[in-house]
Amino acid sequence: MKPAERAVLIAGPTASGKSALAMRIAEERDGVIINTDSMQVYSVLNIFTARPGPEDMKRIPHYLYGHVDPRDLYSTGSWLSDVSDLLKRPELEGRIPVFAGGTGLYFRALLGGLSAMPEIPDRVRQRWRYRLAEEGAAKLHRVLRSADPEAALVLKPGDGQRIVRALEVMDASGQSILHWQKQRGEPLIDPKTCERLVIDPDRDKLGQTIEIRFVDMVQRGALAEVQKLLALEIDPDMPSMKAIGVRELTRVIEGEITIEVAIERAVIATRQYAKRQATWFRNQCDQDWRRLKFDADSQAFVPAADISGR
Repeated sequence: MKPAERAVLIAGPTASGKSALAMRIAEERDGVIINTDSMQVYSVLNIFTARPGPEDMKRIPHYLYGHVDPRDLYSTGSWLSDVSDLLKRPELEGRIPVFAGGTGLYFRALLGGLSAMPEIPDRVRQRWRYRLAEEGAAKLHRVLRSADPEAALVLKPGDGQRIVRALEVMDASGQSILHWQKQRGEPLIDPKTCERLVIDPDRDKLGQTIEIRFVDMVQRGALAEVQKLLALEIDPDMPSMKAIGVRELTRVIEGEITIEVAIERAVIATRQYAKRQATWFRNQCDQDWRRLKFDADSQAFVPAADISGR
């Protein structure tokens, strides 16, 4: 498949304004918006993951939002495969794909940085998932030490999802996951023609926005979404269960803490996550990425240098 040309990539930490910027660019350039956030792929958690609302969806076509059952394991490779299929659709011909999100590995994969992995048959995947549920991560880590000792050395005994992934790959291909990780993939986006933007927000203002947004999410029904998630009886190790705030609101539902305490703890966790995201983008996004900050005077995103130089 020929890499898509003229794509726009918008990266940045949570609550930094990526969605608003994506909307503006998509409207100006006859574009479509493609989710590039690993939590916004899941259904049920609509409000909780700050997905675009119905009005935004009507204004601009949005793709890969809420299309995954939270009980399913969804990897970077799964997302990349979905993007590849999406870009082949006739309705996207001639339109600018605007990728917006906070998952750095998704952006790296788009530009060809994801290792090529073998296809895993459903029977293989289901077998190892079943064994993880029945036997636990520590026992499967011992199995991995026998089947793929080098991979076992770099994985923690309690990291069930990654251990299972390594066992699946060895089972399906007969080769270590470390071998496959050395194989570079092909870019879906043309690095020469795409526009890369990374939002680098003021930390204090971002912290305030995170608090305001989480309180608003709770008021609009985030607690009910967590109740629906819990009703599905999902393995706590699944990615969907690790969305920031799920654990805190679960404890509210179970009567262990108050909603005020849950909000305080979730806000702190979200700020810490945003800090890690900002550090990742600062270290991984090279000179090909244009850094933006929100300018309160003009109410627009501008090059970071324009503000820092005032």
